Amino acid sequence: MRMMQGTKKTAFILLALSMLVVVAVTPDFRRMHVEEPIRKGPGVTTVKQLSDYFAKLKGTNGDTPVYVLDSGKPGGTALVLGGTHPNEPSSFLSALLLIENAKPAKGRLIVIPRANNSGFSHTDYTEGAPQHFMLKAASGERWFRFGSRATNPTDQWPDPDIYVHAASGQKLSGSETRNLNRAYPGRPDGTLTEQVAYGIVQLIRQEKVAMTIDLHEASPEYPVINAIVAHERAMDYAAEVTIGLQMDGIKIGLEPSPKSLRGLSHRELGDATDTLAILMETANPAQGRLRGATNAALVVTGKDVMYERAAKLNRLFVPYDEKGQPIDLRVARHVTAINEFLNVLSVKNPAQAVVLNRVPSYNDMVKKGIGSYL
Repeated sequence: MRMMQGTKKTAFILLALSMLVVVAVTPDFRRMHVEEPIRKGPGVTTVKQLSDYFAKLKGTNGDTPVYVLDSGKPGGTALVLGGTHPNEPSSFLSALLLIENAKPAKGRLIVIPRANNSGFSHTDYTEGAPQHFMLKAASGERWFRFGSRATNPTDQWPDPDIYVHAASGQKLSGSETRNLNRAYPGRPDGTLTEQVAYGIVQLIRQEKVAMTIDLHEASPEYPVINAIVAHERAMDYAAEVTIGLQMDGIKIGLEPSPKSLRGLSHRELGDATDTLAILMETANPAQGRLRGATNAALVVTGKDVMYERAAKLNRLFVPYDEKGQPIDLRVARHVTAINEFLNVLSVKNPAQAVVLNRVPSYNDMVKKGIGSYL
């Protein structure tokens, strides 16, 4: 009897402690669902929702804002996807910089800054990543979310042991079921992640998007880094952009989209729609496996002594010294390449021209910092 009473007492204490933990972490949990402010720049004419293209997303954490920058003049339509992986912050910030600065002179630019909106509402719990980071901006200090590579498990669970890509039958690790960049072209009756992918495909079709650019980051030790990955129909455009950037002193690689690797934007969007599908990668030490402490400073400065050592041992695929790989440099690479892609599109296909004004130059973004334009 005494043993049973002791067991009940222990269970009660553990339950009480669990409840205290829940109460303590609830404010942090709720704050992760607060979206950082985005300010509409002079070029923004309309703000829609992804659910406007696929109604089933309405009221879910997969729904996300869609910013339309319309010149009102004839031309084409280009789409920029930021935040496909919310732990790759230069993708979101590059999209944000375009929203808050760019003004089209021809055609339309559509920007989705939080492509996987759900992924911004949590972090990868085994990585010790910060929930947010700060930037000094012209308008004052601003905060931004540092999220996860995958859809929040509170929105989509459980993961299967094996994820089967619906369109191809390709088998991947079960956790990839929450990876937006393994879900294209999506399914209207699939998981939330597949529904988001399906919504983006519907947007591309309905808006007749001529070119789609999906922004990403990867660890400095990843071979496909500081690179463009292009669908075969977009390869001529990507080759010209690569040459142009190289001539301007911006070193960048070019990779063909593998036909055997399915679910990715550069493959499936090019196959499923008429869009010219592009993906770009910059180097993000905060998501690498060789890094030291993972904190907000690493996200912004890109400085890490462990990566400096790895560079001296020739273990990296990007230059790395005490300057690191700062967020200003990574955003500058993305934004400059986007503008170059639109310039090439406008020259090669004038009927689909998208011309942007008020886009900061590469040198200005690197020297002044991207905060000067936010």
